[in-house]
Amino acid sequence: MKTTVTNCSHCPVAEKICRSKNGKGPKGCPTKQDKKILASAMKEYRRVEVGEFARVASVQEGACYAHRDAKPFVRIPSKTRIEELIEFSKRMKYKKLGLAFCAGLAQEALLLTDILESHGFEMVTVACKVGGVPKEAIKVKEKEKVRIGQFESMCNPITQAKLLNQAKTDFNIMLGLCVGHDSLFLKYIRGLTTVFAVKDRVLGHNPIAALYTSGTYYQKLLKRKP
Repeated sequence: MKTTVTNCSHCPVAEKICRSKNGKGPKGCPTKQDKKILASAMKEYRRVEVGEFARVASVQEGACYAHRDAKPFVRIPSKTRIEELIEFSKRMKYKKLGLAFCAGLAQEALLLTDILESHGFEMVTVACKVGGVPKEAIKVKEKEKVRIGQFESMCNPITQAKLLNQAKTDFNIMLGLCVGHDSLFLKYIRGLTTVFAVKDRVLGHNPIAALYTSGTYYQKLLKRKP
């Protein structure tokens, strides 16, 4: 039997089965057809540490809105990402937080560290250029550097992860790691990790802005058929 590929982003249903008891799903809807995978995932949530993490994450989600008992309900967001990070970490009773950050966001990393330390967290922070290893070590050519003809340290997310693993952090935070470098960090970090901000050099680290303007200023992103 051929399996239909999941494609939730193209779901045409207004009242979706994944969000409403009386909802519906189109052909290929994973909520309707992938019962074995859903059951397998729910088995994972029954693991004590996973289930508690998931429970607290959902509690935190609710805590980010005000007047939730109002009728009719209107979404009123009330917590910034930094406030959510602080509250969630306290709910989980974390003491030691790891921060893997891009050296280009050193000032932001310092501000984030100061704020988290002021709330009583012990911080272990590692910049992406840790080790000072030249890019030639991973076979980057001279013409492929940012500054051609100059020494450049490679981004070193594996070392970032290993240092945080060594420190036995309770929870880890990524701040501005490059595309690909963030992937390697996630591959090698042992503990659970959240993202505070992602890198977007052009849009002030707000990559979703390109989506909002893909119909106007960023039409070049859409490769339309001739």
